Amino acid sequence: MKMTVEVDCTPEEARRFLGLPDVSALNEALVKEMQARMTANMAALAPEELMKNWMAFGAGAQEQFRKLMEVGLSAAGKG
Repeated sequence: MKMTVEVDCTPEEARRFLGLPDVSALNEALVKEMQARMTANMAALAPEELMKNWMAFGAGAQEQFRKLMEVGLSAAGKG
């Protein structure tokens, strides 16, 4: 025997019927926090900020990066 039940209700009505908590306020707070964090992080991705961060490492970091690239290129040439 096969039985089909179709329920026509809104998500809010279904939530209340099943006794689930209303988390819409929590969801709105989380979305607002995520937006604030994304906005703050986007400022760090500005080209001027990236260059400041990269240049702050100094010549030592540039030398290490050059060595890393040399090792990578030599490994790519062998393979």
